[in-house]
Amino acid sequence: MHEQWVARGAFRGERAGGLATGPGTLYRYQRLMAYLFLAPALILFLVFVILPAAIALFLSLTSYDIVSTLRWVGLANYQRLLGDEIFFLTLRNMAYYALVFVPAMVILSLLLALALNRPVPGMRVFRTLYYLPMITSSVAASTVWVWLLQKDYGLVNQVLALFGIVGPAWLANSDTAMLAVVVVTLWQGLGGNIIIYLAGLQGIPPVLYEAAVLDGANAWQSFRYVTWPSLRNTTFFVSTMSLIGAFQLFDQAFVMTGGGPGQATLTTVFYIYQVGFQQLRMGYASALAFVLFLIILAVSLVNMRVNRETTLA
Repeated sequence: MHEQWVARGAFRGERAGGLATGPGTLYRYQRLMAYLFLAPALILFLVFVILPAAIALFLSLTSYDIVSTLRWVGLANYQRLLGDEIFFLTLRNMAYYALVFVPAMVILSLLLALALNRPVPGMRVFRTLYYLPMITSSVAASTVWVWLLQKDYGLVNQVLALFGIVGPAWLANSDTAMLAVVVVTLWQGLGGNIIIYLAGLQGIPPVLYEAAVLDGANAWQSFRYVTWPSLRNTTFFVSTMSLIGAFQLFDQAFVMTGGGPGQATLTTVFYIYQVGFQQLRMGYASALAFVLFLIILAVSLVNMRVNRETTLA
């Protein structure tokens, strides 16, 4: 009771415990508390994100190989990048990967979310099973898939042989290696996006579907005019995060193919790893990383613009 009178007195400018209080004092106190609660996260963000990014930006303007003295070269690393054929090869590989991976991720996760959103007994078990690959180590899962996709004794080709189909050497053929990586990353990433779509589906007011039924809409029309427009923001989030993840692909390509065969699965992040940690050209690797950041930013902004124009239309 005493605390309530003190709080009320603070708004009237009265004194509490011998200290002058008022609306301004209370506001400053609340702002101070907000900064104190934000401080741990902000400190971690500055130390582990902003500071390393600033150091990497500085290194991108130098020639540095860890063992010798750092030397300032200005924009020489970025000029060299313009003539780097391997870098542009990795961009083509990533563009192909993204064109296959992102639409497949959006479509499959939406379809599975629609199926898992049905009020059927035991559906929670299936939701859990679909989410399990998401929490599996990407390195461990990729190692298992290497054996599953093995040409002569792999389970995938053994199943295909039952139907009279001769399976290819999935990871040793430049025509199928990237598709195999797409399949593995889809399998491992579907669970998280299914959960996101399920949250979006359960957030749609049932009254909209009831109104559609009263207007004579069938299942397809309800999906087209109710479900899909209501999930537009969810789809934008899923597509954007999938696109960013596509350009950051590393684990699966590193474990399953090592960037081969013939650099068919060499990704930009994998190339940055090779330049920085195998060739010890840290300055050039930092320049590659910043250019990749700008590419991801540009693609994300274009995706945002397209989604906004589609929403307005």
